[in-house]
Amino acid sequence: MREWGRSWRIITAVLAVLWAVELVDLSVFDGALDAYGVRPREVDGLVGVFAHPFLHGGLDHLLSNSFGLIVLGWLVVARGVRRWILVTCAAVVLGGLGVWTIGQAGSVHIGASGVVFAYLGYLLAAGIFDRNIGSTLLSALVGVFYGGMLFGVVPGQAGISWEAHLFGFLAGTLMAWALAERR
Repeated sequence: MREWGRSWRIITAVLAVLWAVELVDLSVFDGALDAYGVRPREVDGLVGVFAHPFLHGGLDHLLSNSFGLIVLGWLVVARGVRRWILVTCAAVVLGGLGVWTIGQAGSVHIGASGVVFAYLGYLLAAGIFDRNIGSTLLSALVGVFYGGMLFGVVPGQAGISWEAHLFGFLAGTLMAWALAERR
């Protein structure tokens, strides 16, 4: 039970940082910080690999990412803080580099949705790689409730970074394999 409380505190702190950054960006910089997102194949755009999860295109964008971060992020943290840190770092770095490599030229990718998709990929794949009943049941539940998100990894809606979703999902899946507790 103590772990669950700690998980909530961590996710709450992350959300507080994301909301503070967005509120400062909107109120002080009039959204200008969004230019520091991932800009594919531009050397200056590499700063976005690390900055993009903290930047959002307005409060609606951040709100939509917040729900996934709360539920999926909490489920990953509940499996262990070290594991959550590693999955999150992989999402940011591998996901950001993937977007930088194949994203559309002249575009700017911002938002924490790649991290949300990494949590989804991790939670779905952990049941396969861990090979234990608890992970398998959790993967099944996540698949039932969040499986529809998988449509977000293919090109579709203009202005939505399917590349961030795809590479975040792949980073999470890779981390499920790398961190597997095989029995």
